[in-house]
Amino acid sequence: MITTKPVRPCLLITPWNFPAGDGDPQGRPGGRRRLHHGPEPANLTPLTSLLFAALMQEAGLPAGVLNVIPTSTAGATTGPLVTASRLRKIPFTGSTEVGRRLLANASETVLRTSMELGGNAPFVVFDDADIDAAVTGAMAAKMHNMGEACTAANRFIVHETVANEFAEKLAARMSALSPARGTEKHSTMGPLIDVKSREKVHRLVTDAVAEGAIVVIGGAAVEGPGYFSQPTILTGVTEGDRILSEEIFGPVAPIITLATEDEAVRLANNTEYRLAAYVYTADFNRGLRMGERLETGMLGLNTGTISTAAAPFGGVKQSGLGREGGQEGIQEYFYTQYIGIPDPRQTTSSARTLPPVAVQIHPAAADGFHTARLIPGRRTTSGGIKSQRARATPYPPMGHNPR
Repeated sequence: MITTKPVRPCLLITPWNFPAGDGDPQGRPGGRRRLHHGPEPANLTPLTSLLFAALMQEAGLPAGVLNVIPTSTAGATTGPLVTASRLRKIPFTGSTEVGRRLLANASETVLRTSMELGGNAPFVVFDDADIDAAVTGAMAAKMHNMGEACTAANRFIVHETVANEFAEKLAARMSALSPARGTEKHSTMGPLIDVKSREKVHRLVTDAVAEGAIVVIGGAAVEGPGYFSQPTILTGVTEGDRILSEEIFGPVAPIITLATEDEAVRLANNTEYRLAAYVYTADFNRGLRMGERLETGMLGLNTGTISTAAAPFGGVKQSGLGREGGQEGIQEYFYTQYIGIPDPRQTTSSARTLPPVAVQIHPAAADGFHTARLIPGRRTTSGGIKSQRARATPYPPMGHNPR
């Protein structure tokens, strides 16, 4: 018999940039499977998690299943929780630096982990691409949440024959944005999260310009209250510039040119982060080749939007491990147990016991835990029993993931 059981309890450490988007996909298995979760929201955005918990309670989630732990001292609060003997899993969304520390701490008690860490997504545009479509995709991949997203396009790698056209059309779209408070009618772009983030973005732009990059539009902070930053495009960026190796987390699009497909692959893979990538080309076979050659957890082929709750979300290498969303995301919260049960039937010629039959227990049952299906073994020509495992029933779509 094959069964899946919830790992219980889980400490969910959620990010400030998508406190609902990350708290919901991570928390959804708890609501459906009676897992015990303790979300620790980022100190910059704690109210969203508190509201989410209140809504879950209003919807009938039993008390004690979901416990929100707001704190302004994450390290001091997380430390004792990680070493607690009852804790069995840590799903974390945040920086690679913090993720490494959590992995080290989790090793002390052999905790299961899911790590969705930093990104440095390449946005590759080949010479046969539909440039207008590529610009629309670039706006979605770059300007979503003002660029403060782990899947945000960070490096624009554009074929040298279409680089000028792409830069001009992208500049026209980005310069039309109006940074302002969301309560203002003319606002089409919000602020960055805090002053430290804005300073980092402009430090990267300043360093790139000092190395020879050319500012097409933007390049400065917006005067007045708030942490607003001008939408910025840089051309003349060269390989090795700091802005190509660090996660920008802001509305800046540095453009570097490519000449061949091999060069595109080399430039795109030239990072320790491998979360997402984007490719625009009219050649579908080339797109599939890029999927094979790019070392990334997710690829947007002729689209700038790749996140959906029905698909597994996550990266490889320094971008993390494990997945959120889809069947794979739900299975992160379960472990598999095998129970061997002898077949009570015996052959007429001997008293030997036949091999075990297989039973598939599916975790998506109506009772909130699992259901079992007996899969009888079938007799082979030699008189033995060949076990058969059932195919897992696919999980239903879980709706839109805002990332």
